[in-house]
Amino acid sequence: MAVIATNEKGIDLLARLMRAEAEGDGELGMLMVGNVGVNRVRSNCLDFEGIRTLDDMVFQRPGGFEATTKSYFYQRAREQDRKLARRVINGERFHPAQRSLWFFMPTGDCPAQWYNQWNTGRYKSHCFFSPTEQDCPLI
Repeated sequence: MAVIATNEKGIDLLARLMRAEAEGDGELGMLMVGNVGVNRVRSNCLDFEGIRTLDDMVFQRPGGFEATTKSYFYQRAREQDRKLARRVINGERFHPAQRSLWFFMPTGDCPAQWYNQWNTGRYKSHCFFSPTEQDCPLI
């Protein structure tokens, strides 16, 4: 059962974002980026108050995703990527991104905090950061 409301256009959008941000980290890395996106829609806290749709989340300014400025993001969604997007929309979560609202690719080690959010772990090239339950109880 879906944890956020969406349609086929939203699934394609999330699939394209997941591929553009983390294809180099494989399916699991893409799923974790999807977790972050879904969490931003669900959270309604911190930098993501009022973000209610996948479209709002992907194109949020400031605070959106760098991939939306690259041509690769605008290529058609592939069915394999849509399947991954459906998995996270249906509530599958993956450590260390299960409660994360942020991720980035550092040049070295992951910092303990990023924008005052705690590091929850690294998967391949990306570090993931999660708010406290007190700050964001909905995720």
